[in-house]
Amino acid sequence: MSTELADIHDFIKAIEPFDQLPRDSIARIVRNISICYVRQGEQLPPAGIDEPMLYFLRKGALAYYSGNDELLGKYGEGDICTVFCSPDEDFAVKVIPEEDTLLCAINCAELKSVISDFPFVHNFFLQSGAQRLKQQVSKINEEALLTSTLMNTSIDDFYHGPAVTIDKGESIIAAATKMTELNFSCLVVMDEHGLAGIVTDKDLRRRCIAQGLDFTRPVSDIMTENVELIDHNFSAYDALIKMTSQHIHHLPVTKNGVLAGMLTVTDLMNQEGLNAVNLSSTIGKAQSVDELAKISKLLPKLQIRMAKLGSTADHVGKTISALTTAFTNKLIHMAKEQYGHEPVPFAWLAAGSQARQEQFAHSDQDNALIISNDMQPEDDAWFKQLATFVSDGLASCGFIYCPGDVMATNAKWRQPQRVWQQYFDSWVNTPEPMALMHSSVFFDLHCVYGEVDLLAQVQANMLQQTQRNTLFIAHLSTNALKLRPPLGFFRDFVLISNGKHKKTLDLKHNGIAPIVDLARIYALSEGITAVNTIERLKQAAGTASLSAKSAANLIDAFEFLGMLRAEHQAGQLQAGIEPDNYLSPKEISRLEREHLKDAFKVIKTMQANRQTTFG
Repeated sequence: MSTELADIHDFIKAIEPFDQLPRDSIARIVRNISICYVRQGEQLPPAGIDEPMLYFLRKGALAYYSGNDELLGKYGEGDICTVFCSPDEDFAVKVIPEEDTLLCAINCAELKSVISDFPFVHNFFLQSGAQRLKQQVSKINEEALLTSTLMNTSIDDFYHGPAVTIDKGESIIAAATKMTELNFSCLVVMDEHGLAGIVTDKDLRRRCIAQGLDFTRPVSDIMTENVELIDHNFSAYDALIKMTSQHIHHLPVTKNGVLAGMLTVTDLMNQEGLNAVNLSSTIGKAQSVDELAKISKLLPKLQIRMAKLGSTADHVGKTISALTTAFTNKLIHMAKEQYGHEPVPFAWLAAGSQARQEQFAHSDQDNALIISNDMQPEDDAWFKQLATFVSDGLASCGFIYCPGDVMATNAKWRQPQRVWQQYFDSWVNTPEPMALMHSSVFFDLHCVYGEVDLLAQVQANMLQQTQRNTLFIAHLSTNALKLRPPLGFFRDFVLISNGKHKKTLDLKHNGIAPIVDLARIYALSEGITAVNTIERLKQAAGTASLSAKSAANLIDAFEFLGMLRAEHQAGQLQAGIEPDNYLSPKEISRLEREHLKDAFKVIKTMQANRQTTFG
């Protein structure tokens, strides 16, 4: 091999994912390479090349544009221009050198022949960006599943056997005595045919004591029938999913069809000392705000652990959001112990990322209060005390005060239900700039404590209006399109060119937020009550607002961006750095940068569709 060909061989071998090909495949590619020199301003493909080609950039720079001359991305030395090999580009593109450029080119059909036996490489170059992104997200989700310690652990390692039983004819007091003596939270109830049901400490409280039932009655009167069972051959993860989906805490285990023992949620969660269930329980037992503040210091460690285990961003967000809710509920209970019970019913609301269940450790707090219309002017003093206690408590736990003062301590966001209804009516019917800003916050609300119906009624009325108010949706769409993905990678840096975050991209505001905004618009257009972004996209899929394919592409982009953000923040937290959303492309591999471009392209395409719809 000549020196020049050896140089090209080494150049290509160093580029992902070609680095996964054997030497003979690289040699075949090199034998079919042609060298092109393109001057600044000339359009690709170069003169004399009529067939689709894949281009490797040796020196120089390329920019590629949509058919209407909108910049879609840039390529620098060592990058690969794949746009002419993509099977289903959504729109025509133009590729123009920004300076004199030296290229290596290979015919797309010839490349396909070389890499056909290597599915990962083949799919990367000859699939569309959306297809590549979907494949990568599926791989990430599979890895998250496989790295779960519960997935790889048998139920045999957890359940207690043999199961402790009691005959269905024995008394309730006999069951309570047996449970107390053995320190068990449940018993299996048996009859002449075998397992008849189970009785738990919760059944004793709710079905016996609370109902004033005679303790001498048979235990069958309060047992739970039609009990879910699981065979010991299943994994601990299977058991956890069954218990979570069925909202049960006790699961009898069978072996060869015979009762072998009992598995509880606690048995599964005690596998790891630091997990959401244990933290939630510890929060519930705290006696002071100082104790809660100490517990809150574990949240960053939990986020780090989940990222290291390969948890999806969706899982991390739901876990952290659930724990923020636990802190909030505990603080509300503490406030009521100090100030007495509320004068009228109310609902404590979370807004923003917590409401969407997409919160990461120690975000700022966004909250509000909807109060019953029975509220009297003098009642506000009690609710102001509540709001101040809870917001101050959350701040002590690391959830900083909202910079925009979207908190229940602000009297504007601590109002009776009828006032909130007026707010929403005004925002929808008079979509001026401030109303649109409020829409991005208060159209994502979730009741974390209190009377759920107070919020549900307001939301139902609001959704009836947004479905038929095309002017509001048009204004909301225009406002949402102000956040654009940073499709401008060029020689290892992106669009932020100065300041503290120079040579980084803002994952949140230029990637995640645009998808959140689009999902909100689809939900409001279709009357969807969900506020979680992925759930909104799933429910909007196949409607007039969003095709099923586009919904799937947006979900993939959202999950990939969230994964990058979670890993980035985990690295910062571990290094003792305050987490942010600014990612340097140098933190990720060249392959991940390509997937990132795919994600941004999905967003840009959907924004373009939205812009076309509403002009």
